[in-house]
Amino acid sequence: MNKATWRLVAHGRVQGVGYRAACADAADDLGLGGWVRNRADGTVEVMAHGTVRQLEALQAWMETGPPAAQVTFVEVGRGDGEFAGFELRPTV
Repeated sequence: MNKATWRLVAHGRVQGVGYRAACADAADDLGLGGWVRNRADGTVEVMAHGTVRQLEALQAWMETGPPAAQVTFVEVGRGDGEFAGFELRPTV
């Protein structure tokens, strides 16, 4: 099974609404490795490693997020690294 690493960045009202923690839970439920963190510019950045099917499912989740979020769009690009488990990282 081929695996890939994607960098995803959620834009909109995605901080202060539980997005980061819910995203970590969604990624963990999907069996992805990687991390999620808030960025100083108000976005949420994710580095996720798994199959394309898993990554597409995470992207779909991120486009909606938790109930209080208002996602305007999600940037998707190639990422680096392989990860075991999914973790919350501090804001950068």
